[in-house]
Amino acid sequence: MKTLYLECGMGAAGDMLTAALLELMPDPEAAVTELNGLGIPGVQFSKEAVSKCGIGGTHMTVKVHGEEESEEMFHHHHEHHDHLHEHEHDDESACHEHHHDHEHIHEGHEHHHDHTHEHSHEHTHGHTHEHAHEHGDDGHTHHHHSSLHDIEHIVCGHLNIPDQVKQDVMAVYGLIAEAESHAHGVPVTEIHFHEVGTMDAIADITAVCLLMNKIAPDQVIVSPVHVGSGHVHCAHGILPVPAPATAYILNGVPMYGGAVKGELCTPTGAALLKHFATRFGDMPVMRTAAIGYGMGKKDFEQANCIRAMLGETEDAGDSVLQLECNVDDMTAEELGFAMETILAAGALEVYTVAAGMKKSRPGTILCVLCHEDAKETLVRVIFRNTTTIGVREHRCSRYTLKRSFETVQTPYGDVQKKLSSGYGVTREKYEYEDLARIAREQGLSLAEVRKSI
Repeated sequence: MKTLYLECGMGAAGDMLTAALLELMPDPEAAVTELNGLGIPGVQFSKEAVSKCGIGGTHMTVKVHGEEESEEMFHHHHEHHDHLHEHEHDDESACHEHHHDHEHIHEGHEHHHDHTHEHSHEHTHGHTHEHAHEHGDDGHTHHHHSSLHDIEHIVCGHLNIPDQVKQDVMAVYGLIAEAESHAHGVPVTEIHFHEVGTMDAIADITAVCLLMNKIAPDQVIVSPVHVGSGHVHCAHGILPVPAPATAYILNGVPMYGGAVKGELCTPTGAALLKHFATRFGDMPVMRTAAIGYGMGKKDFEQANCIRAMLGETEDAGDSVLQLECNVDDMTAEELGFAMETILAAGALEVYTVAAGMKKSRPGTILCVLCHEDAKETLVRVIFRNTTTIGVREHRCSRYTLKRSFETVQTPYGDVQKKLSSGYGVTREKYEYEDLARIAREQGLSLAEVRKSI
């Protein structure tokens, strides 16, 4: 199984992910040329080889209208507004350590700018995108703000990317907007992204989504995410790390802080990981074919990078959980009902094992196999339908044959046949229920039905 493993021991940001995935491409230079041909207004991608802590990797730079994002660009002519600057940069904070993605979110209903929000589709897009910048009489550049609707207009209407990539980009933006909305108590419809930051973020998100589409892994496993620690100085005051929006996106994801002070994971980085991860956990057993290092800007005692490893997993790629409990005070009927209910709730398999319990009582071990995402539901179902007071969990790797079905036409009607293959073997088996139906209807034994068809 083609597996991509992302090691986020120093957090994640859009540009770092782009750089790491770029190193996995057969021709990184051609990939950068393709990124520059996507048609993102005013955006120019460039990559450079850098070394951190003795490790060689790639750093990505995104310039908007010839300039790299800077603190001054965001503050210029906007000092009087109540910006939700999640990533305002100062010497005290690590907000800028990854050339972070600057989703400068705004409460749309509080803006009283001297420019109007001309994103009601009046722009004709000769691909100069005049709505991005206006120059006032004072010679200063006035930046507009883009809503989720405007970003969708740019991404879905004007970028030269496959439809699946467009869907991925908008899904990632949806995660960010939802998180900002929740963190700041502002409806999603009133969340606005600072225009210059918009193009920078669109560039990072689109680049990652396009590269993921090209790599096309069967599964993406992401390590627990290092979010940093301490606090960050922003326009609202001092915010804890991870920033509220990042924490919201990573809800349910294994993350940790540590000795590194500052913000290591941005909302954009978090949203990209959340969208693409099949699961979060340790690196699986795999044969790597390519390894990429995506570097952040700031230097720390350990290499500030994301490591991407692409290869084939040794097993079938099917990790399952085994949930177990012991019972010695349930009737056979109650156990049978519990097993049926657990199976209906999403278990892969349910079975029992006879066992001797304490006080010399004969009892039963109830075993349930399931995928990670069904665990919480099944634990509740087990407690509700059995008398146990504790459930054990074991993580297992399954080796399974590939299964498919085909319909066989017989004199007695259609019969389903299960085909299983892999690891040098091939098997086929008629579905029991179909055979049993024919046996009942024809007054035959199962063996006679098998022989006749």
